[in-house]
Amino acid sequence: MISCKIKSTYSFFFFLLFFLFTAFSSFAQGEQASIAQDGLTAGTATGDDAVAAAGETLFKNNCSSCHAIGEKVVGPALRDVQKRHKLPWLISWIRNSSQMVQKGDKEAVALFNEYDKQQMPSFAFSDDQITSILKYIEKASAAPAALPADPATGGSGVAQGGTDGPGGGTAAAGAGAAGKYLDYVLIALIVVLIVMVITLLIIANILSGYLRGKKDLDGRDIELVDQRFDFSKVYKSRAVQVIVGLIFTVIVLDAAIEETYGVGIQQGYQPTQPIAFSHAQHAGQHEINCNYCHTSVYKSKNANIPSANICMNCHSQIKKESPEIQKIYRAIENNKPIEWVRVHNLPDLAYFNHSQHTQVGKIECQTCHGPIQTMNVVYQYSPLTMGWCINCHRETPLNTEGNKYYDNLVKLHDQANKGAAFTVSSNGGTECSKCHY
Repeated sequence: MISCKIKSTYSFFFFLLFFLFTAFSSFAQGEQASIAQDGLTAGTATGDDAVAAAGETLFKNNCSSCHAIGEKVVGPALRDVQKRHKLPWLISWIRNSSQMVQKGDKEAVALFNEYDKQQMPSFAFSDDQITSILKYIEKASAAPAALPADPATGGSGVAQGGTDGPGGGTAAAGAGAAGKYLDYVLIALIVVLIVMVITLLIIANILSGYLRGKKDLDGRDIELVDQRFDFSKVYKSRAVQVIVGLIFTVIVLDAAIEETYGVGIQQGYQPTQPIAFSHAQHAGQHEINCNYCHTSVYKSKNANIPSANICMNCHSQIKKESPEIQKIYRAIENNKPIEWVRVHNLPDLAYFNHSQHTQVGKIECQTCHGPIQTMNVVYQYSPLTMGWCINCHRETPLNTEGNKYYDNLVKLHDQANKGAAFTVSSNGGTECSKCHY
């Protein structure tokens, strides 16, 4: 029967379309899986030497405001410093450089004079602590040197309109390129499917025209060839109208709810600052502790915005010729504060204490502010919504060891919730008046 031939032709083309769609879908999923496995996210370093790790902490907390591994800051660059000086000399110099200068040590005096006779602070470190710092410097010296920053940007690495931002960075760039590649594949697939559907319709039309000229068709074949698909019956159908109406209503409601939930949320906010200051260079490359500039972050409710005199602790000596640094000089000369644009801003109805989280809770800055050490231009990383805060309070365990205040609370909690962690929420951290009063 001719009708069977037509049906078999349709079946073949629909099977081909289904096969191509399945194959391309599997290919796209395989690409995404390989992205997750093969290096768009950096692997975690393992086997770090404990001594070097301890030295890194000491270096960041005590040395990084004046020294960097591969670049002169206030003091000299420290790359391969062990090759330039003997270990006993380095231990004595780090512990009390002024004493060595007063005693007339030739290397100490030469270094003191080379850096405009700036006094290096004395440190009450043990020999083991100094050795751990030197071990960290040795390990960091072996790493590839970072590319130098462009001085025209004030040493910031990139200008304010740089490529960093929400989700920015090398890994994000690689993921973006891979995602764009998959988009091209899907677009090509859609084009191929459209072409095949059009081709199928043309073939069906040609076959119908050919069959109409046949004389040996029976009634069923003639009925099949002459049938027409009436699109008006479809869109006038009550069922189709109801389905389309429901879909439209759901889409509108979903968009409205999503926009409503976004009211007052500034996640991703990335304003242009009056001076192109780069956290990536200062906190990342030079590893300056956040507390050096934001001096009240461990002892006050607020993390202060640094004043110009803090900038001048370093920039009175380095990068003075940079146009961005000159803006700091002009602000000081005119006795006018630098008008930094605030990025993170909680509503007045919410109480938040920085010292309570950083000093007592031992929460790292990156927990709320994201990878700040990689940002050339700071943006709001977290949503800072009430739900986001509550989730953190529910998931973060309290460190109660050595604090007798919590003994009875922990005991009662363990009796009522065996095996559950004693979190901030367990201590009343989700009670309304903790943040709203």
